[in-house]
Amino acid sequence: MQITAGPLLNTINTPQDLKKVSREQLHQVCNELRQYIIDVVSIHGGHFSASLGVVELSVALHYVYNTPYDQLVWDVGHQAYGHKILTGRREQFVTNRKYKGLSGFPKRSESEYDTFGVGHSSTSISAALGMAMAAKYKGENRKSVAIIGDGSMTAGMAFEAMNHAGIADSDVLIILNDNNMSIDPNVGALREYLTDISTSPTYNKVRDEIWSLMGKLPIGKNFTREMASKMEASVKGVVSKSSNIFEALQLRYFGPIDGHNIANLVDTLKDLKEIPGPKLLHIITVKGKGYALAEKDQTKWHAPGLFDKLTGEIIKKKIETPQPPKYQDVFGHSIVELAKVNPQIMGVTPAMPSGSSLKFMMDEMPHRAFDVGICEQHAVTLSAGLATQGIKVFCKFKNYLSYFVWIALV
Repeated sequence: MQITAGPLLNTINTPQDLKKVSREQLHQVCNELRQYIIDVVSIHGGHFSASLGVVELSVALHYVYNTPYDQLVWDVGHQAYGHKILTGRREQFVTNRKYKGLSGFPKRSESEYDTFGVGHSSTSISAALGMAMAAKYKGENRKSVAIIGDGSMTAGMAFEAMNHAGIADSDVLIILNDNNMSIDPNVGALREYLTDISTSPTYNKVRDEIWSLMGKLPIGKNFTREMASKMEASVKGVVSKSSNIFEALQLRYFGPIDGHNIANLVDTLKDLKEIPGPKLLHIITVKGKGYALAEKDQTKWHAPGLFDKLTGEIIKKKIETPQPPKYQDVFGHSIVELAKVNPQIMGVTPAMPSGSSLKFMMDEMPHRAFDVGICEQHAVTLSAGLATQGIKVFCKFKNYLSYFVWIALV
């Protein structure tokens, strides 16, 4: 089946073409880009809802920044379909995840716009910081941007990188894409913490009023921005205690803002380009944005396979002979059976309860099965700690070499 991009998207072969589009047309670009992703993935397969959630961000970043000179690092990698389509790979996108086709993730050997090889997860801040430090050392006015999903932010490596970024005095921007989802719903204190920031009506109302007031003052733009930032920081400290964690790491915090408002995203990114030093922009998005079924059931539509885009019916391959059950389902049902017999058995997974089928045990024995977020190192070490106390732990996670790995500490 022939898939045709929309009339405006069809004229965009590079980010330089995108920059020729008027601000008023950016909304149309976003609509056409979102529809193109839906059209291709429904017929050819691949990850789905993650890239739909960052369509506006993908457009805004390439509209504002001088890519590939300015460098974008996507984390996790399956957010990057829109990025690939906007950077010269629109016609090849039907080969995504196919033999000799495009990689499902950013890949340095595939395009100069793919600045860092990524899949899963949590490497973007470290990589972008390294790029920013190199730019500073070489005297280049090059911008470095890490786009990290809130699921990836739960990993220790992300916090290690932020801890360094705050004192590295390098011009790096971290964009936190907050949709409260990784593959499955996010877990842990960080999720509640981000929710507290994004839902504080007092803080958001006062912040918006401050910026509106500063914009009306008849004085220099830089002065009003500086004054507004100082006033906003004071409001954060008084009203929204949670926002201080990023600023405690000496990252200037901006947001939260609507990640689907393309005009506001463009304006915000243009402003942040002029502010030196390490900073974090918090955007709120909806995973699966623009496809109602994906918005409603974000786990199911993370990577649904082929589907009818009109009815939402997921197309299952016709199989002539009975097939064995999936490996992960055998594991999932078996651990439940074993745990019923042995009360010392527990299960641990880093953000893969559905993919590893530990969800069966989590549903039946929630006090003995745990999702710790995208934190493989923590998951394994936590399991080892449990094992020292006589607990028989099965730790199961996804690995792109062996697909699923389980470690039994018995």
